[in-house]
Formats: sequence, C-alpha cells, structure tokens
Amino acid sequence: MHDIIVIGAGPAGLTAALYALRGGKSVLVLEKGTFGGQVTYSPKIENYPGFVQMSGAEFADKLVEQVLNQGADIEMETVTGLEKQDGAFTVSTDCGEHKAKAVIIAVGVHHRRLGLDGEEELIGKGIGFCAVCDGAFYADGTVAVIGGGNSALQEALLLSETCRKVYVVQNLDFLTGEGKLVEAVNAKDNIELICGATVDSLVAEDVLKGIILNVNGEKQELMLDGMFIAIGLIPKNEMFESITALKDGYIDANEGCVTDTAGVFVAGDCRTKTVRQITTATADGATAALAACRYLDGR
Repeated sequence: MHDIIVIGAGPAGLTAALYALRGGKSVLVLEKGTFGGQVTYSPKIENYPGFVQMSGAEFADKLVEQVLNQGADIEMETVTGLEKQDGAFTVSTDCGEHKAKAVIIAVGVHHRRLGLDGEEELIGKGIGFCAVCDGAFYADGTVAVIGGGNSALQEALLLSETCRKVYVVQNLDFLTGEGKLVEAVNAKDNIELICGATVDSLVAEDVLKGIILNVNGEKQELMLDGMFIAIGLIPKNEMFESITALKDGYIDANEGCVTDTAGVFVAGDCRTKTVRQITTATADGATAALAACRYLDGR
C-alpha cells in the first residue's frame, strides 16, 4: 500500500507527487495517456516564471524526470473507479487495483468538441487538437483553427510557419486571446481571421475536405486540408461523483484543495477555480500534497 496515489500526471499531479515525496511519503502516479497532460500540446510556453521560453513537451519531460529521481512509482493505467473502505482507498484501473492511505485527483480536463455530425470519425483524419503533434502533416496546405483564445492563437501561429494558409474561425466578433498573441496573429500575412462565424457542418470523403461556415447568417464553404479545434476544455470527473461532490462537473474544492471526503484531495484544472494556468496547476499540486501529508501525519 502506498501512502498517496496521484491520479493524473499533468503539471498538477506531478507537482503533487514531487511535494509528497519530499514530505517522506511513498507515491504512485497513475496516468492513462500522456505524461504532462494538456501542457504537452503547447508549442511554446512564455509565461512560466524562470523560463523565457520552452515547449510544453520540454516542461513535461523535466517534471517526469524530477519526480522519478525522487523515487515515485509511475504506471500507465486507466483509472476506472475509486472507493473508500476502512479508512483506506482502492483505485481500480484497467490493469487491476491499487491501495493507498490518501488520494490526490489531478485528472485535468479534455478538449471540447464542436458537436457536428461525423466529427468523432474524422479525428485523426483531418481533425486534430494539437498543432505541435500533427501540424507537419499539413505543411504547405490550408488549415483552419476553430477558436479565438490563447490556445487557438498559439496553434495558428505555429501552423503559419509551415502552412500556406491558416484561417482562424471565431464565433465572436473579436479575439479573446492575450494582446501580444493577437498582435502576432495580425502581423502574419498567411493568417486570415473570420470572426462572427460558426462551423455549420463538415465536408468529408473519408477524410476532412472542408467546412461550411455560418458567417453572420450567411453560409460560406471553406475547403481545407485540416482543421484544429481549440474551443476550450471540459472536465470528466463522473467516476468520482460517488466519493466527492461535483459542481458543474468540476470537483468542488477551495484553494486548500481539500474535498468533502477525508483523505481525498484535488489539484489542477479538474477542480472548481477561476484561473486555469500552468502556474495555478503547479500551485494546486503543492497545496494538495502538503494537505495530504498533514492528513496522513495526523491519522
């Protein structure tokens, strides 16, 4: 039995593991997908203190290395359930069960979809979420980025370096990203903004061929080689609703990262909070781990 199981290996989960290990606790980290979480999709990070610039993948690699050096156990498994019995926790996965005295949930959030017919079937066949992962497939091609926030503008800027043409499709009449990103996008000759527009339907023949836009009430066809969706993230905490309270899908916890179940803590984007950034995720990780250590020391 481990002292603490951390569910999720994004910045919040890995930071939680680091602080718990330095607190003298044995830690198991469970991750179903990518170590580093959503941050690995970011081609350029410029707002993390102490680093002028780095990629999300670089940041994630350093975190994983640091946690492993501190002695963490890390397993690539998909968590399917969490139960509390006799003061201990059982975490069920697709590979079996793990037991711990405390649990830190740091599962992050997931990419929001457009909700269009055929969308799921075209993921990986012209529809993607990560320009740094898939942008090379569309070199010299025409692509669209759906969204107008920071993530969408970062994706567009990265794609503009290799693609012939990049459309940014925003449902509002203005971009919502940071001023510096908006300036950078406006300065690119091969990026075109289409504001006040929504994607009405997809044009496909086994792979994505284009999209039909509704631009201020008028239909417009846009032929594309690829499309990247960057319209936000959603929580997927349903498996935890039997053990801790959810609010609008997020695990209900304050800045102390303590849930309403003794021994269960939460960190990062999956909890109720107003700011979701890498810095706030790592802060949550530290806070949740220290709270978990206090809980274990007081048992």
